[in-house]
This record gives sequence, C-alpha cells and structure tokens, in this order.
Amino acid sequence: MTTTVGHWIDNKEVPSTSGRTAPVYDPALGVETKRVALANAAEINAAIASAKKAFPGWSKTSLAARQQIVFKFRELLNAKKGELAEIITSEHGKVLSDALGEITRGQEVVEFAVGMPQLIKGYYSENVSTGVDVYSTRQALGVVGIISPFNFPAMVPMWFYPIAIAAGNTVVLKPSEKDPTASIWIAKLWKEAGLPDGVFNVLNGDKESVDGLLHSPDVESISFVGSTPIARYIYEECAKAGKRVQSLGGAKNHMLVLPDADLELVADSAINAGFGSAGERCMAISVVVAVEPVADALIEKIVTRMDKLRTGDGRRGCDMGPLVTKEHRDKVASYIDVAVKDGAKVVVDGRGVKADGEAAGFWLGPTLIDQVPTTSSVYKDEIFGPVLSIVRVKTYDEGVALINSGAFGNGTAIFTNDGGAARRFQNEIQVGMVGINVPIPVPVAYYSFGGWKQSLFGDTKAHGEEGVHFFTRGKAITSRWLDPSHGGINLGFPQN
Repeated sequence: MTTTVGHWIDNKEVPSTSGRTAPVYDPALGVETKRVALANAAEINAAIASAKKAFPGWSKTSLAARQQIVFKFRELLNAKKGELAEIITSEHGKVLSDALGEITRGQEVVEFAVGMPQLIKGYYSENVSTGVDVYSTRQALGVVGIISPFNFPAMVPMWFYPIAIAAGNTVVLKPSEKDPTASIWIAKLWKEAGLPDGVFNVLNGDKESVDGLLHSPDVESISFVGSTPIARYIYEECAKAGKRVQSLGGAKNHMLVLPDADLELVADSAINAGFGSAGERCMAISVVVAVEPVADALIEKIVTRMDKLRTGDGRRGCDMGPLVTKEHRDKVASYIDVAVKDGAKVVVDGRGVKADGEAAGFWLGPTLIDQVPTTSSVYKDEIFGPVLSIVRVKTYDEGVALINSGAFGNGTAIFTNDGGAARRFQNEIQVGMVGINVPIPVPVAYYSFGGWKQSLFGDTKAHGEEGVHFFTRGKAITSRWLDPSHGGINLGFPQN
C-alpha cells in the first residue's frame, strides 16, 4: 500500500480527507515511492487556526524558555542530521554530501536564532526633545506563512522558521509537494525539543494551499522562495492584503573571468557552482562570461574536470545526482536542442551520460555549451539544471554591461588577481550578492541574502519584529584572494 504524507497540525500528524494527492518520486530510481496530500479548505483553515490559537501563549513565553527550546532543537538536529540527509536524497536526488551541506547551512540560522534575546532588544533614547524620552520595542507579528521550494527542502525553510519561532511567532510551513517528508521530520524534531502545540505546523498542498495562506486575514506575513512569476504573484497578493512579504524569485547567475585569473581555480569553481545539486540551485553559476583570450584554455580545463565527474545515485558516493522529476529533466534537456538551433556549440552533451544508477532514473549529465548567443533562451532563461553556458566578450566593460542588462540580479562573481578590478566590479555590478574569487557568494544568517530586480520582491525581514524598515537595498560581498591550495572539485554544498 502506498504511503501518503499528510499534514502536521497541533503537534501531530493529520491524515488528509481532501481526496487529492500528488506523486512523490525517488529520482534516482525513477519510481513513485509515496503520495503527498493536497490540502482542502478545511485543512488549510485548521493549520492556520492552530497557529493562531498558539500565538498568544507562545509570544508571552519568556525569551529564556524560547531560547532553551531552540537550543534543544539545534542539538537534536545536529545529532540526527544523517537521517534528514537520507530523506532529502531519496526525494530530491542530490547526493548525500550535498544534502548534509544543505542541513549544515540551514543550521547556521538555527544557531543564529539561539541568540534571539540579544537580537530583539529594544532601544532607548533620552531627551530626544525637551523632557521627552523615546523607547522602541520589538514584538512578534503573529501567524507567519512560509512557502518553500523543492531544491532545498531543509535549508530554505530553516532560513525562516528558527528566527520566526525564536521571536515569538507561530508558523505554517507549506513545503514543495515534490519532497515533503523533510518538513514532517522537522516538525517531529520540534515536538521532541519541547515546542508547544500549534507553534509549528506543516501544510502540504498545491496552489490551493498557497492561496489559503495568502488570503487568510490571520496570516500576518509570507516568506517565499521559487520562480519569478510565482514570486511576483505572491508579492502582489500579499500587498493587496497588507501583509509583510519577502518573495525571492529566479536567477541567471554569471561568473566574469578576467584574463589575469587563475584558470585552475576558475575551472574548479565553474564545476562546483554549475553542477552541484545538478544545477538545481538559485545560486548556481549558469553563465561563464570569459574575457578573451581565455575562453579556449578555460573550456579545456573545465572539460577535463567534467570527464572525471560521476553522475548517479546519491547514495553510491557519486558526484552528481539526478534531476527531481522526469518532466523537469526533459525540460532542461530540451535546451540543448535549442542551443544547437540557435548556433551555439555543444561541447559536452549530458544527455548521453552513463549514470551509476537505475536506468529509469531522471538522469542528465553535466552539459557545457560554448558561444551561446545572448538572444537565445538558453542564455536568457533560468534553466535550473546542469547546463553551463560560455559567453565570450572582448573587455571587462562589455562583460559588466552584459550582466547588468539581465532581468535578474541574484548572484554573480568575478575571478581576477586585480584588486582594483574587483573593487570596481562590486561597485558597478547591479546584483545583490557578489563573489570575488568565490563562485557561490551565499552569506550566512547575519548578512543580507537576496537579489535585486526580478530576483527579489518585497522586504527581506518579514518575520522578525514589528517596527523599523529601512528603505534601502543591500549588497553582500564575499571575497577570497587566490591561494594555490584552493581545494579542487567538491560538488557538495559548502559545509562551513
């Protein structure tokens, strides 16, 4: 009998009565392993009502008591993260080392939230006007909604709920229906840590569940990560309802390579950032912008490394796993035909990969395409798979102009030995996260995460506190100056 993943409401698993389900696959096997419930209106309302009922008590719980529960959750997660990694690999397909790296990066936010008593302190200003003192306080919002994507079923929710919970809010999490089990596992861990009933709820479902959160008057804010069209929709719907919202959209991340760069480091970085997690990362590098005359030499080094990559079942010690579904695999693979039609040169075609796994798995090997026209959809679209494009330019200025002309502004990187060029790049580039000799400039919890343009809609601080908003946009710079011991190929997500 097929298992059905239900909901988590009021600190217990709740089977669905909607009669609607969706398949959940093991991508490396290419078979359906379970079903996930798609909530109906009654179940949506029950999850929100549970969170609303829990809010008064939880928000009045002392900071010390909240902190102890978050710390206990952190200890349990650290002890049992191997279990969670296996769940992620079985439903998403990423290799175990990458799944463990994802959990570790998410745990950084849990550890950040342990310090919440210090982070939500108010302020006092004496005599701001004659005989007038001013106090500012930070207070929990209420019920907050989290809508998370399939590519990081543990890490992305962990960007939000530890801070929301530690600040005194209650949570309704709507995970992706493609890999829902990780969220139920997390909910059980929160219960084991002592979190009261109703503070953390998991609502599985599709658009009906999303709209239920967006339109409920009892949900105060929404955090979302996903595609740009859905991010815009969520932002617009939340704005209509007066909700706080942070809605992170798509990306097309470029890596600018100057002629003075260490091409060994560049090739390693392109492999790691282009093919880690099968390219299913919003921070993946999908375009290498090579300032001539380095393109040919760089391509040779990248191809040499690609030949050594082992694609297969993530439980077999492979470097790269399958894509999450057959439909997604087929869509990504279709861009290779588009590239040929548009006049690009397919250097390595991942459709012919011999995977270390079941033949029915959703396989697509690492793919490298040179001379991609900037008018092609291969260049413009967020492909979200292991497809790395090479675009050749003549000058630094041409490369920067190309990156700035794009619709997205999530992450980018420059590889150079020239400190002046690096400084100029970080000032001129219109992108939210910038790496200098770092391919995936993902900051940890206490720095700004979020893009510009169509990569982010709304405010990046939706759950933490009531009060001040700063009408500015931040840029996170992550730099590393060249070191001959840069470490080589490691497709797993950074674990430090």
